[in-house]
Amino acid sequence: MSKKVTKKEEAPAEEAKKEEVKPPKVEKARPEKKKKEERGVHALYKVEGEKVTRLRPTCERCGPGYFMANHQDRYTCGHCGFTRYKQVEK
Repeated sequence: MSKKVTKKEEAPAEEAKKEEVKPPKVEKARPEKKKKEERGVHALYKVEGEKVTRLRPTCERCGPGYFMANHQDRYTCGHCGFTRYKQVEK
């Protein structure tokens, strides 16, 4: 017949596991996060005295009120997906 294992016999094995010492975790130095520039309504308009001008074009399909996103080589409407490419200066 097989021998039954009791809790008393398991205890020394558990104590041996607890005695193993793990080296402390070393935290890695993380680079500083760059702050994103604040965006809002003030980024869409330019105020000169009493005159207000739009800095970005409005969408040709959606009409006024839908500004186009300014990318390196194009303007894109986030509402309908219309894309207008910028003129290449030579």
